[in-house]
Amino acid sequence: MIPIDQRGGGYTPKSHRFPKAKLLFRVFKCHSSQFFFPEILVLALLFLPASALAQTPSDAIAFEQQQKWPEAVQAWKAVTAKNPNDAGAFAAMGVDLARLQKYDEAAAAYRKALKLNPKLPLQLNLGLAEFKQGHFTAAATSLRAVVAADPKNLQATTLLGMSYYGARKFDLASQYLEPAAKADPANAELQQMLAQSCLLAKKLDCAKEQFRLLLQQSPDSAPTHVLMGQALDGLGQTPEAIAEFEAAAKLNPNEPNVHFGLGFLYWKSQRYDDARKEFEQELTLDPKQAHALAYLGDVEWKNDKLESAVLLLQKAIKENKDLRIAYVDLGAIYLAQKNYKDAEPALLQAVKLDPKQPDAHYQLGRLYQATGRKTEAERELRKAQDLRPADESVAGKMPEPTTTKEADPQK
Repeated sequence: MIPIDQRGGGYTPKSHRFPKAKLLFRVFKCHSSQFFFPEILVLALLFLPASALAQTPSDAIAFEQQQKWPEAVQAWKAVTAKNPNDAGAFAAMGVDLARLQKYDEAAAAYRKALKLNPKLPLQLNLGLAEFKQGHFTAAATSLRAVVAADPKNLQATTLLGMSYYGARKFDLASQYLEPAAKADPANAELQQMLAQSCLLAKKLDCAKEQFRLLLQQSPDSAPTHVLMGQALDGLGQTPEAIAEFEAAAKLNPNEPNVHFGLGFLYWKSQRYDDARKEFEQELTLDPKQAHALAYLGDVEWKNDKLESAVLLLQKAIKENKDLRIAYVDLGAIYLAQKNYKDAEPALLQAVKLDPKQPDAHYQLGRLYQATGRKTEAERELRKAQDLRPADESVAGKMPEPTTTKEADPQK
């Protein structure tokens, strides 16, 4: 993980690419004093009994004044060892542990302090400590309490939105990132995070507007054109989406997945020759790009190049076992070749991956007809007739933002 700069300047982004989970720690630009809340040390002392003050709290405070955080932690540990019910001592120890970037220990100290005295103002500190560890759901739990108590707390609102983003709860993320982004319009990565959250939550008008604003700031950003294209295609504006992907490919021909996305939009528009060129270009950059393999295989099948199609579709499944189109196409090819033994499991897998799509049911019905299974054939063909194919968008085919897998808070 990339920690926020503890020296107070924030972590300065080096890229205008769209935020992945590690960028969560670069977006929230603030000074360390805003997070560690030194005033909590003063509040904590108010909760220390006289017996504790007669021991080592003064030593701990002296170490803190000298910024000797390890020594301060040890002093607070001595206090809590002798006085295990001192909520204030645990709170102060948590603050110093956070300064040492020992966030797991800091979170434990905060939790102990809150258990002893729920009135201590530690929820924001606890939320940040969990966030820094990648415990995004746990962070959100603490931060919700802060926002509920103070809806105008922009720090907590921003962290809560980023926590939901890290936890892949994009609808909730967009709700909290929107006011944060409005309050900090110069923070491009925060704006991008909001735009992606809107896109992945299928709030397409929100996504379109955010990407429009981002393109005003950075008209030469290929990733922004790509995501704007995804939003436009989701709104049914496929020609406009194609223009955005073409702009992205022109700006950066090596942008990951840009050629696949453009190829998919050509494929969707039945421009199969153009689609082939883009899929091949994507595979030149990444020979294992499973979606490009699968859709190139589909183009080959449509052009009756069955041997080439089978090889591409099999490669696609090797790279990604959840590509429905690859199973449908292989099943249809095997059926045409009267290879019923291989056709049936391929088509059944396609149905398993998405039972609401009619094409696999139709092919299964034909297979059962060919093999004399009349009852099963009628069932599948009826399903194919009743169902309507979903309007697939490019956003559903492009990789989602990569976020750090949430760690187990118990570990």
